[in-house]
Amino acid sequence: MTPTVFDRPDTRTEALPAEAEWSRDTIAALATPAGNSALAVIRVGGPASRRLAAAIFGRDAERLPERRPVYGTYHALAGAILDDLVWTFLPGPRTATGEDTLELTPHGNPLIVQLILGDLFKRGCRPAEPGEFTRRAFLAGRMDLTQAEAVMDLIHARSERALAVARRQLRGGLGRAVEGLIAELLVVLARIEVYVDFPDEDLPPEDRGRVVAALREVLRGTNRLLATERFGGVLRDGVKTVLLGAPNAGKSSLLNALVGRARALVSPEPGTTRDYLEERLQVGSHLLRLIDTAGLNPAPRTVERQGMAKTLECLVEADLVLWVVDASRPVPDLDPVYAEHLALGKTLVVWNKVDIGGGPPPALPYPVVSVSALVGSGLEELGREIERLVERLAPDSTGGEEVVVNTRHAEALRRAEVALGAVLEGLTAAPAAPIELVSSDLRSGLDALGEIAGRVDNERMLDALFAHFCIGK
Repeated sequence: MTPTVFDRPDTRTEALPAEAEWSRDTIAALATPAGNSALAVIRVGGPASRRLAAAIFGRDAERLPERRPVYGTYHALAGAILDDLVWTFLPGPRTATGEDTLELTPHGNPLIVQLILGDLFKRGCRPAEPGEFTRRAFLAGRMDLTQAEAVMDLIHARSERALAVARRQLRGGLGRAVEGLIAELLVVLARIEVYVDFPDEDLPPEDRGRVVAALREVLRGTNRLLATERFGGVLRDGVKTVLLGAPNAGKSSLLNALVGRARALVSPEPGTTRDYLEERLQVGSHLLRLIDTAGLNPAPRTVERQGMAKTLECLVEADLVLWVVDASRPVPDLDPVYAEHLALGKTLVVWNKVDIGGGPPPALPYPVVSVSALVGSGLEELGREIERLVERLAPDSTGGEEVVVNTRHAEALRRAEVALGAVLEGLTAAPAAPIELVSSDLRSGLDALGEIAGRVDNERMLDALFAHFCIGK
């Protein structure tokens, strides 16, 4: 079959809105990381996908094998063979984007990939923009905005817990929670506006108590979601875990023991660590960002003082603090500047050097684990205790289905809370505001919640959000 150039792809988009300008182009991109590999995946999406497959592999466009992998030879527009590969044609609308899709799996030689992409562009495809496939899925109604964001969370998850939460959100967990709040507010808005729209009808007296109770329930829901913001950051970035203690307490030895290699210098001379070091470590289902800091010397030299200032900066931002204490010496008194950041629930005392003497740990307000970083004893128990403390960072967001919010979600939730707070104040004030005056604030709250799942069409917001996606997603 003679190769065909598709100067202008057709606009066969039965499953998509007729006004969807974005659906008229056929796009192509590498969907796997660049570099040498056994295989690569090239994704093609849009109305010309069917005819492209037919032209490239010498098939009848109306009789293409559908939804099953086919072994074939890729024939370039000029007739050259570029590779023997596996291709799969997925007809819309039952695809991720709702459009016809062609997936190519050539060998993972970057030269082969570039030759195939170059040929696709000559045939009328254009390069996909960052996140354009996911954006098309969102615009086609295949997923809401929280699910689109979960795609990136799933790709970048670095712990089992982060993966589990990303999977739940990709399946619509957060979207369902927000839609539940929106549904409750719509009922409230209907109760309010019926008196505005039909003032002359014989309606029952306004039941403000019922409206107020419903609003308070919605606010409790937004509060529960907002409480997950910090844990969402922990899942995405790792648990910021600061190793704190006096000079020569064994912080660097503990870091080396936990990561399984000599990452930090260890010396009998106190004050070896002048700056902080950071390493990543999996503990249970969580990722820890272990930060070894300068020792807290009560009489520091100039360089040590600079290191201790950085220690304080790390301590202020810490999700978890491991206070390392030398078991062979008396427990040091912490400077109040540092001690005020050792909160209950996020501080664990590591009673170190139990191999060289010292009695049992004294009574302290924090949980204590006895270890020897030098010989490796007690590290398993330490890991279990760390995991227990990290689990306590996770709030109960929706009464069973664990979801977390990111910064964009939290900002929208806060605006919703302000608007709904104004509604509540207007309804409970003495004298109460006329009920029709609060509907504007109520609609503002609805709009803010709608932005989370993508009900509100904000092109600039979408551009900014999908710009952080990688090509081919």
